Amino acid sequence: MNNPIQNLNKIFDSRIRLGIMSALMVNSEVNFNELKELIQVTDGNLASHLKTLEENEYVKVQKGFIGRKTNTTYSVTKAGQKAFKAHLDALEQMIKSMN
Repeated sequence: MNNPIQNLNKIFDSRIRLGIMSALMVNSEVNFNELKELIQVTDGNLASHLKTLEENEYVKVQKGFIGRKTNTTYSVTKAGQKAFKAHLDALEQMIKSMN
């Protein structure tokens, strides 16, 4: 029998990355400050977790300006959607197998 724990994605082990991905799965894009507020983390902490997700091509970054202020928005990639859904499916299987 397949062990669902093996199907969990290590990248989503972090509470913060789980929060980022959850926010991006239900919103087409979210800017840095909105994510920071949603997840309740410091700038540096959020930035490092976003970098990990970006390096794994799960998150796409768009930098722009609103007036003179920089505005960085994030959205989930197709690969990110697929990986996150697989992770959630593995969690669900793991929970079901505990019964």
